[in-house]
Amino acid sequence: MFAVLKTGGKQYKVQAGDVLRVEKLAADAGEKIQFNEVLMVGGDSTVVGAPFVEGAAVQADVIDQIKGEKLIKFVKRRRKHSSKRTVGHRQKLTLVRITDILASGADKSGVKAAIGSGSVSAPATSAPAKPAKAAKKAEAPAAAADDLTAITGVGPAAAKKLAEAGITSYAQLAAVDVESFDAVKVKPEWVAQAADLAK
Repeated sequence: MFAVLKTGGKQYKVQAGDVLRVEKLAADAGEKIQFNEVLMVGGDSTVVGAPFVEGAAVQADVIDQIKGEKLIKFVKRRRKHSSKRTVGHRQKLTLVRITDILASGADKSGVKAAIGSGSVSAPATSAPAKPAKAAKKAEAPAAAADDLTAITGVGPAAAKKLAEAGITSYAQLAAVDVESFDAVKVKPEWVAQAADLAK
C-alpha cells in the first residue's frame, strides 16, 4: 500500500518504512505525527482525492531535526570595479520514518497532526466544523452593517474603532453625541453625513 502526501509545499509518494526529509515540522525527536493532507491512496484499489482523500492519513515517527546541505549563492558582476557576493544557506528539515498508512478513520486515531514550523493554518479535518458555523453566525450581523468608510474622513482604522465601540450603522453614528462620546473622537461632520446617509 502506498500514499501520496503533501507537506511543506511538496508531494511525496510513501510506503510504510520509508524515511523522508521534509520541510521543518513543529515536533520533537521520538514524537509520533500524522499527515492529514493525503492526495492519493493506492494498493488493492486506488483512491484519488479532490484535492484530499477524506479520512485518510499517513502516520510517522520523527527521527530528528536536521539541516540540509549548504547551498552557495554566488553573484559576480562583470566589468571594472565589479562586485562579488557569496551567501550560504542550510534549509531546516525534519527526518521522519513512515509507520502506517490509514485509508480511513484518521480523525479517530488521536495522533498529533503534522504542522509546519512556519505554518499558521491547521490541516483540514472534520473537528473545526463547529467554529466555522459560529463564524458564519458572526458574519451575518456584520453583513447588515453599513460601510462607515463611505463617510468623508472615516478611514478603515476609524471604522474599526467605531465598530469596537458598537457603532456599525449610519443611524447609530447619527445618534452619537459628539461631546460625550469618549471611545472614538467623532467629528460633527461625520454625524451630519451619517444622518444624511441613514435616510
